[in-house]
Amino acid sequence: MIATWRVVTGRLIMTPVALRDLRDLAALKAHPRAFAQMLGGVRTPAQTSEELATEIQSWGAHGFGMWTVRARDGGRFLGVTGLLHRPDGRGVALRFAFWPKARGLGAAREAASAALFYAHDKAGLQRVIAVVREDNFASRTVLGGIGMVEVDRFQRDGAELLVYESLRHGPDG
Repeated sequence: MIATWRVVTGRLIMTPVALRDLRDLAALKAHPRAFAQMLGGVRTPAQTSEELATEIQSWGAHGFGMWTVRARDGGRFLGVTGLLHRPDGRGVALRFAFWPKARGLGAAREAASAALFYAHDKAGLQRVIAVVREDNFASRTVLGGIGMVEVDRFQRDGAELLVYESLRHGPDG
Protein backbone atom coordinates (compact mmCIF):
# COMPACT_ATOMS: atom_id res chain seq x y z
CA MET A 1 0.00 0.00 0.00
CA ILE A 2 2.87 2.41 0.71
CA ALA A 3 3.74 2.56 -2.99
CA THR A 4 0.33 4.12 -3.66
CA TRP A 5 1.09 6.81 -1.07
CA ARG A 6 4.12 7.98 -3.04
CA VAL A 7 3.42 10.93 -5.31
CA VAL A 8 5.57 11.99 -8.25
CA THR A 9 5.07 15.31 -10.02
CA GLY A 10 6.98 16.96 -12.84
CA ARG A 11 9.82 18.08 -10.56
CA LEU A 12 9.16 16.44 -7.19
CA ILE A 13 9.05 13.10 -5.42
CA MET A 14 6.81 13.02 -2.34
CA THR A 15 7.14 10.04 -0.01
CA PRO A 16 5.40 9.41 3.31
CA VAL A 17 7.58 10.54 6.20
CA ALA A 18 9.65 7.77 7.75
CA LEU A 19 12.30 7.34 10.40
CA ARG A 20 15.02 7.77 7.74
CA ASP A 21 13.80 11.39 7.33
CA LEU A 22 14.27 12.39 10.97
CA ARG A 23 17.52 14.30 10.44
CA ASP A 24 16.08 16.36 7.54
CA LEU A 25 12.81 16.96 9.40
CA ALA A 26 14.57 18.03 12.61
CA ALA A 27 16.70 20.55 10.72
CA LEU A 28 13.72 21.98 8.81
CA LYS A 29 11.47 22.19 11.87
CA ALA A 30 14.19 23.90 13.96
CA HIS A 31 14.79 26.60 11.34
CA PRO A 32 12.89 29.81 12.23
CA ARG A 33 12.49 31.01 8.62
CA ALA A 34 11.11 27.62 7.60
CA PHE A 35 8.86 26.71 10.52
CA ALA A 36 8.17 29.71 12.79
CA GLN A 37 4.73 30.35 11.29
CA MET A 38 3.55 26.75 11.54
CA LEU A 39 1.13 25.76 14.29
CA GLY A 40 3.30 25.44 17.40
CA GLY A 41 6.32 27.18 15.85
CA VAL A 42 9.83 25.80 15.64
CA ARG A 43 10.44 22.37 17.15
CA THR A 44 13.12 20.76 19.26
CA PRO A 45 14.59 17.47 18.04
CA ALA A 46 12.51 15.63 20.66
CA GLN A 47 9.30 17.33 19.48
CA THR A 48 10.14 16.48 15.87
CA SER A 49 10.69 12.84 16.81
CA GLU A 50 7.32 12.70 18.62
CA GLU A 51 5.56 14.34 15.68
CA LEU A 52 7.20 11.92 13.25
CA ALA A 53 5.76 8.96 15.17
CA THR A 54 2.29 10.52 15.01
CA GLU A 55 2.68 11.37 11.32
CA ILE A 56 3.73 7.80 10.48
CA GLN A 57 0.72 6.47 12.40
CA SER A 58 -1.57 8.79 10.40
CA TRP A 59 -0.72 6.94 7.19
CA GLY A 60 -1.78 3.62 8.69
CA ALA A 61 -4.86 4.97 10.42
CA HIS A 62 -6.20 7.30 7.72
CA GLY A 63 -4.40 6.61 4.45
CA PHE A 64 -2.97 10.14 4.42
CA GLY A 65 -0.36 12.10 6.31
CA MET A 66 2.81 14.08 5.74
CA TRP A 67 5.20 13.63 2.83
CA THR A 68 8.82 14.62 2.51
CA VAL A 69 9.33 16.58 -0.68
CA ARG A 70 12.50 15.98 -2.65
CA ALA A 71 13.70 17.19 -6.02
CA ARG A 72 13.40 14.52 -8.72
CA ASP A 73 16.71 15.80 -10.02
CA GLY A 74 19.19 14.63 -7.38
CA GLY A 75 16.81 13.87 -4.50
CA ARG A 76 17.59 17.05 -2.52
CA PHE A 77 15.26 17.52 0.49
CA LEU A 78 13.15 20.63 -0.10
CA GLY A 79 10.51 20.47 2.60
CA VAL A 80 7.27 18.81 3.64
CA THR A 81 3.64 18.86 2.69
CA GLY A 82 0.71 16.79 3.77
CA LEU A 83 -2.66 16.30 5.36
CA LEU A 84 -3.27 16.10 9.08
CA HIS A 85 -6.25 16.39 11.39
CA ARG A 86 -6.04 19.76 13.13
CA PRO A 87 -5.90 19.55 16.92
CA ASP A 88 -8.58 22.27 17.19
CA GLY A 89 -11.17 20.09 15.40
CA ARG A 90 -11.48 22.31 12.32
CA GLY A 91 -10.88 19.33 10.03
CA VAL A 92 -8.16 17.81 7.88
CA ALA A 93 -5.65 20.49 7.00
CA LEU A 94 -3.22 20.83 4.15
CA ARG A 95 0.18 21.81 5.52
CA PHE A 96 3.47 22.68 3.90
CA ALA A 97 6.86 24.08 4.89
CA PHE A 98 9.92 24.48 2.69
CA TRP A 99 13.52 25.51 3.14
CA PRO A 100 13.89 29.23 2.40
CA LYS A 101 16.31 28.41 -0.46
CA ALA A 102 13.57 26.29 -2.11
CA ARG A 103 11.05 29.14 -2.10
CA GLY A 104 10.13 31.15 -5.14
CA LEU A 105 10.65 28.17 -7.45
CA GLY A 106 7.08 26.87 -7.45
CA ALA A 107 7.91 23.75 -5.44
CA ALA A 108 5.47 24.58 -2.62
CA ARG A 109 2.66 25.15 -5.09
CA GLU A 110 3.47 21.96 -7.01
CA ALA A 111 3.64 19.86 -3.83
CA ALA A 112 0.55 21.43 -2.21
CA SER A 113 -1.43 20.96 -5.42
CA ALA A 114 -0.42 17.29 -5.57
CA ALA A 115 -1.34 16.82 -1.90
CA LEU A 116 -4.74 18.45 -2.44
CA PHE A 117 -5.40 16.25 -5.48
CA TYR A 118 -4.43 13.21 -3.39
CA ALA A 119 -6.76 14.34 -0.58
CA HIS A 120 -9.80 14.53 -2.83
CA ASP A 121 -9.13 11.86 -5.44
CA LYS A 122 -7.17 9.20 -3.53
CA ALA A 123 -8.10 9.66 0.14
CA GLY A 124 -11.72 10.59 -0.69
CA LEU A 125 -11.79 13.69 1.49
CA GLN A 126 -14.66 15.97 0.56
CA ARG A 127 -13.32 18.96 2.51
CA VAL A 128 -9.76 20.07 3.13
CA ILE A 129 -8.78 23.26 4.94
CA ALA A 130 -5.59 25.20 5.41
CA VAL A 131 -4.88 27.73 8.14
CA VAL A 132 -2.41 30.52 7.50
CA ARG A 133 -1.38 33.75 9.17
CA GLU A 134 -2.87 36.79 7.51
CA ASP A 135 0.61 38.26 6.98
CA ASN A 136 1.99 35.10 5.32
CA PHE A 137 1.48 36.27 1.75
CA ALA A 138 3.63 33.54 0.19
CA SER A 139 1.50 30.74 1.65
CA ARG A 140 -1.71 32.59 0.86
CA THR A 141 -0.55 32.86 -2.75
CA VAL A 142 0.11 29.11 -2.86
CA LEU A 143 -3.32 28.31 -1.41
CA GLY A 144 -5.14 30.62 -3.81
CA GLY A 145 -3.06 29.31 -6.70
CA ILE A 146 -4.23 25.74 -6.08
CA GLY A 147 -7.88 26.76 -5.92
CA MET A 148 -8.46 27.04 -2.18
CA VAL A 149 -10.65 29.94 -1.05
CA GLU A 150 -10.72 31.95 2.15
CA VAL A 151 -13.83 31.07 4.18
CA ASP A 152 -13.17 32.13 7.76
CA ARG A 153 -10.75 33.82 10.14
CA PHE A 154 -9.91 33.67 13.83
CA GLN A 155 -7.40 35.01 16.35
CA ARG A 156 -4.73 32.94 18.07
CA ASP A 157 -1.88 34.26 20.20
CA GLY A 158 -2.46 37.79 18.91
CA ALA A 159 -2.27 36.79 15.24
CA GLU A 160 -5.06 36.90 12.69
CA LEU A 161 -5.39 33.48 11.05
CA LEU A 162 -7.25 32.77 7.84
CA VAL A 163 -9.01 29.51 7.02
CA TYR A 164 -8.91 28.39 3.39
CA GLU A 165 -11.06 25.57 2.09
CA SER A 166 -11.28 23.17 -0.83
CA LEU A 167 -14.51 21.27 -1.37
CA ARG A 168 -14.91 18.31 -3.66
CA HIS A 169 -18.45 17.08 -3.96
CA GLY A 170 -19.19 13.42 -4.51
CA PRO A 171 -21.13 12.04 -7.47
CA ASP A 172 -24.44 12.87 -5.78
CA GLY A 173 -23.55 16.39 -4.69
